[in-house]
Amino acid sequence: MIKIIRIFPTVTRSVLMNFNLTGFHDSVCPAPASLRSLFFHNNAVVRGGFAAKFVVKNVRTLSTQLNKKNASKRMSTDDVFKGLDEIQIKLMEEECILVDKDDNNIGSASKKVCHLLENINKGMLHRAFSVFLFNLKGELLLQQRAEAKITFPDHFTNTCCSHPLNVPLELEEEDAMGVKRAAQRKLAHELGIEPEQVPLNEFHYLTRILYKAENVPKDNKWGEHEIDYILFIKGDVDVIPNPNEVKSYRYVSQQELKEIVESADSKGLLLTPWFNLIVTNFLQKWWNNIDDIETQADRDTIHRML
Repeated sequence: MIKIIRIFPTVTRSVLMNFNLTGFHDSVCPAPASLRSLFFHNNAVVRGGFAAKFVVKNVRTLSTQLNKKNASKRMSTDDVFKGLDEIQIKLMEEECILVDKDDNNIGSASKKVCHLLENINKGMLHRAFSVFLFNLKGELLLQQRAEAKITFPDHFTNTCCSHPLNVPLELEEEDAMGVKRAAQRKLAHELGIEPEQVPLNEFHYLTRILYKAENVPKDNKWGEHEIDYILFIKGDVDVIPNPNEVKSYRYVSQQELKEIVESADSKGLLLTPWFNLIVTNFLQKWWNNIDDIETQADRDTIHRML
C-alpha cells in the first residue's frame, strides 16, 4: 500500500490514504466513481482580485487614437490569457534568460513571450531547471501541477520545475550558481520548503537537456522550448504546498514510479514532457547512484532531445 498526501483548499494538511494499482480507498471520504489521479481525487477549488484651446481638438484626436491602439493591445493580451488564473498571469511578467542552442546568454524576455508557441516556432529558447529531491530513504518527491497553471496543468512531474530569472543573482553561471539560487527560490514558492533545508552547496548540477513541447491540453498558444538544468538534492524537508502551484505531492520509490509511468496512459494520467524524457532516458541510472551522484555528472553535454 502506498501513502498518498492530499491538499485541501482552505487548510493544507496531510491525509494518509491507501492505494493499490486497481484503485484506492480514501480514509476521509469515499473514493469517486471515476479516478483521474493516482495521487487522490481532489475536488478543491481555490477561491479567492495643455493644451491651449487651439490644440485641444488635436490632443483629443491623438488621445482617441492612442486609446484605440492600447485597447487593441489589451484585447490581444486578453485573448491569450482569457479564462486563465490571475496569479499565474501575473507571474508571466517575470523575465527569463534567453539562450542560444549552446546555452549562451543572448538576452531576456518575459515568461509570457518565451512560452508563446509562435515565438517557440521561430526558435526562441530559454534557460530552465528541474529539481529532483530525494528524502533520506531514497524516495523521490513528485508533484502534480495545479489546475491553475498555464502550461501543462494537472500534469505529474518531478519535485520542482521552473526558470532562473534575468536578475544578477540568478544570472551567475559559475557552478550553475544562478540556477541553484532559482531552484531554492522556487522550492519555497511552490512547496514551502525553507532555503535552510535545501542549502545551495547541497544541490548537484548533473547535466542539461534541450527539448521542445506544445502545451497539453493543446491550445495552439503555449509551449516549452528550454535548456533544462538537472539538479539533484537529498534530504528530509518540510512540505507546505502552495495550492496555486501544486495540486498534490507524494514520495515514491523507484518501483512505484515505474508503475506510475507504465500505467499513465491506461489511467489517464498526464506526465510533463521533460519529466517523461528524463525518466525514460536517464533517471534510473542516476537514482541507482544517488549516494555517489557526482559520478553521474556530465556538465559539458547538452542532450538534444528533439
